[in-house]
Amino acid sequence: MYILGLNAYHADSSAAIFKDGVMIAATEEERFTRVKHWAGFPALAIQFCLKEAGITLQEVDYITIGRDPKAKRWNKVKYLLNNPSLIAGAVSRYKNSKEVSSLEEEFKKVDPSVDTQTLKAKIRNIEHHRSHLASAFFASPFEEAAIVSIDGSGDFTTTMIATGKGNKITVLDSVDFPVSCGLFYTAFTQFLGFPHYGDEYKVMGLAPYGEPKYIDRVKKTLKFLPNGLYTWNNDYFVQPTKAGFKYENNIPSVGNLYSSKFIQEFGQPRDPKEELTQYHKDLATSVQRVTEELIFYILKQLKERTGLKNVCIAGGVAQNSVANGKIAEVTGFEGVYIPSAGHDAGISMGSALYLYNHILDQPRAKPIYDAYTGSKFSNDEIEAFLKSRNIKYRKLEDAELFDVVTNKLIEPGVVGWFNGRAEFGPRALGGRSIIADPRNSKAKDLLNLKIKRRESFRPFAPSILREYSSEYFTKSDEVPFMEKVFPIKPEKHSIIPAVTHVDGTGRLQTVDKAVSPRYYGLIEAFRQKTGVPILLNTSFNENEPIVNTPAEALDCFLRTQMDMLVLENCVIERQ
Repeated sequence: MYILGLNAYHADSSAAIFKDGVMIAATEEERFTRVKHWAGFPALAIQFCLKEAGITLQEVDYITIGRDPKAKRWNKVKYLLNNPSLIAGAVSRYKNSKEVSSLEEEFKKVDPSVDTQTLKAKIRNIEHHRSHLASAFFASPFEEAAIVSIDGSGDFTTTMIATGKGNKITVLDSVDFPVSCGLFYTAFTQFLGFPHYGDEYKVMGLAPYGEPKYIDRVKKTLKFLPNGLYTWNNDYFVQPTKAGFKYENNIPSVGNLYSSKFIQEFGQPRDPKEELTQYHKDLATSVQRVTEELIFYILKQLKERTGLKNVCIAGGVAQNSVANGKIAEVTGFEGVYIPSAGHDAGISMGSALYLYNHILDQPRAKPIYDAYTGSKFSNDEIEAFLKSRNIKYRKLEDAELFDVVTNKLIEPGVVGWFNGRAEFGPRALGGRSIIADPRNSKAKDLLNLKIKRRESFRPFAPSILREYSSEYFTKSDEVPFMEKVFPIKPEKHSIIPAVTHVDGTGRLQTVDKAVSPRYYGLIEAFRQKTGVPILLNTSFNENEPIVNTPAEALDCFLRTQMDMLVLENCVIERQ
């Protein structure tokens, strides 16, 4: 049975394909369009998935879309009756939802030979947050778990709590739009001078530079409810539908969500061109802490309500790796699973799993610890490309390659590492990575200045051999998708300064030899030379989606000041 899952007409558009419940391929449309958070129909991602599966669209048994226009219909009507000025915008979104529920013509563009009537019978709409829940629980190793989906919004829901057992998910409760933990964080992100869709991670990176001086003021905007969920103070926020969700040219954007009352409380919003002051840093710290407090409140109440020992989390807020690293310690849950694509791209995967496991009652596949489901290129393809561009290169066997690359890192040098399949999700995990020596105290500034061209306060991540994580971090856990931040042991700060954030933490990725053999081999070669089983790892891009092809990797290498580019076994160095 083949199921094609989609996230369509929503930010981080994507496709995933499953054969008998096992994921064959999954990727975001932005990797092909080269537009961050691309939000249209994922035609190129669909073509990629079908090619990887070796089938045509006609051979797909089901097509799932992680969006259901019928969800919470009466809640939407009630909301509009209370906010009549928003009706015009609702009509516009209804037209968009009609597009989502009748996609036959879009599929015709993917495969002109497809029979639209047959295709229509295969399409299933799966509610946004149920797709998130499924992406976490059905991919997890747990037979039974509590589940939370928490994000900006989707299908008129912003938070959903549930339990999972076997191949079934039971929804317990939810929070209706517009009240939203994700949009609460977005409002402060915008106020702090980060206006673009998806900038929330910048606030998380800025937070360690401040003190939590404004927690009480920030908490005025929220209210924790006895049922284990929350609401917010409407006076502080502009109705999100009034602020405006836009998808011009398939690029998502959100209008300012903070109100005049918000400005009275917190002062004038920062212009993106202004310097960050200590006030901005302290406010970022306070917002991060309150967000953590809210997440932990939801989880503690859920644990008390269900008595379950494991939890699975998805949704955009599940990308808050600082909060994720504290969940087990603070909430009492023993096991925490977060998928590689916890954000909206993951609902392509989740919608397919929800249909296969929950609706069709099929058995679950093995847990997913491998995010490498994207594009891949052979050495032959890479060599043909390099020759077509007249690029000098050396082709080396792995042992010699690891020796040459680690020597370059130790020099010190910065290396673009293009290896195997691209990752599904926002993190580079050794498939499409830029790597450097974590011992080099100047590596962070060098990367920010010469390659990434981004804010200096944002940290870089340590990729560590799984069996050594307890030597460097105060907590030991499997973190395959770089989804948790842990404290680095104080005595190790001076050894790996380039990946130790200002507060002494690191957003680690534990590298498993069985999952990432070549990346593991490279880090092991570095360990043998230096005694340190860690590489600095950041995504292979420069203010663009992560590179997807050898051509994009080469272009990024040529326009930045990287010292070496590795495309599988082909090595290119600066002349």
